[in-house]
Amino acid sequence: MTMRPVRLTISDDLRRGHGSVFFRFWFALPFLLWLAIWAVAAFFVAIVNWAVTLVRGSSPDSLHRFLARFVRYATHVYAYFNLGAEPMPSFDGKPGYPIDVELDPPARQNRWTVGFRLVLAVPVLLLLSVFVGGGTSYYGSQYAGPTSGIGLIGVAAFLGWFVGVARGRMPRGLRDLVAYALSYAAQAWAYLLLLTDRYPSVDPLTAIGPLPVRDDDLQLHVRDDDLRRSRLTVFFRLLLALPHLVWLALWGVAALFVAIANWLDTLISGSSSGSINRFLARFLRYQLHVVSYLYLVANPFPGFAGAEGSYPIELRVAEGGRQNRWTVVFRIVLAVPALLIASAYGTLAFTAAFLGWFAALITGRMPLGLRNASAQALRYSVQAYGYVFLVTGAYPYSGPCLAPALWDG
Repeated sequence: MTMRPVRLTISDDLRRGHGSVFFRFWFALPFLLWLAIWAVAAFFVAIVNWAVTLVRGSSPDSLHRFLARFVRYATHVYAYFNLGAEPMPSFDGKPGYPIDVELDPPARQNRWTVGFRLVLAVPVLLLLSVFVGGGTSYYGSQYAGPTSGIGLIGVAAFLGWFVGVARGRMPRGLRDLVAYALSYAAQAWAYLLLLTDRYPSVDPLTAIGPLPVRDDDLQLHVRDDDLRRSRLTVFFRLLLALPHLVWLALWGVAALFVAIANWLDTLISGSSSGSINRFLARFLRYQLHVVSYLYLVANPFPGFAGAEGSYPIELRVAEGGRQNRWTVVFRIVLAVPALLIASAYGTLAFTAAFLGWFAALITGRMPLGLRNASAQALRYSVQAYGYVFLVTGAYPYSGPCLAPALWDG
């Protein structure tokens, strides 16, 4: 795989000052104001850059340097404002910030893609709104719940603010979620400003690195998926999924009552009983299969039993172990942050499925980046609901990550 022309680098140590986190908005205000002024200048420079690039086939060095510095400064400011990094950024957009952007020098660009850049960027803007805010709220399942419109980065910063004030640290999962959003935003800005003609990638596996390898109690495995999709089944995907959605709703009612029984059992014994744990694990697995099919993360029609090893998108569940009774008592309250992130991830999965529907209908393939973004969102969601149902006592990890033999490409 060739190196992308826009790359995010991270050297942050996760430490945060209690006071700097508490007053972060006020500390960031001068930088946000300067960014707004710089953005006005960048807008007019971008128009000139568009005209020149359309004629010459490449961006002039001087315009490229100015716009690249603007993209870098915007990344620094948003990283600071959203608690992705601790030091105050400089006002000049020079390299060296804990979350930084590297951009390649000017290169030849296709004049057709330059001429229609705004049209081509419509899907980019839809995904950008999911990451940085302004996205639409979606309803329909636990995997696409209502969102507040503040984007993934806003949810991560909001939750990270409380942790940072209390502990003086930003959890790595939340920091990496901020970085994931910034990585896509930097690619999107660079594409819109004609710093590159490489289309932005939403793939969480290449957005930041290196990714942590986690052996979680609930692991999502992508296997045996060559990304090919049947155009006919893609076109009628919602209609084909209706029997599964009905059965999932009925199974969900039973799972709710079993989850209540599981709460009482775990509270008394300190661990979930095997039969109850297996029932809920099978429900979560079936739910994952159905949503993966509906959202084009996988192609085969799923079975109705949620059997392990029966689908390309697989959920592996560790045997239920001991759980802290205090966390069991307050599980619903403790799960609220996870459900907020799951809701924001649900919007990402929905948007990726919406865009992937058009791509698969035209090309017969699901783009790898959209598939992996949806899989990341579903992985977090199934871990969040596994935590709510007490299938596991482990809190879900919010950032991009790997598990042993997790991803096929």
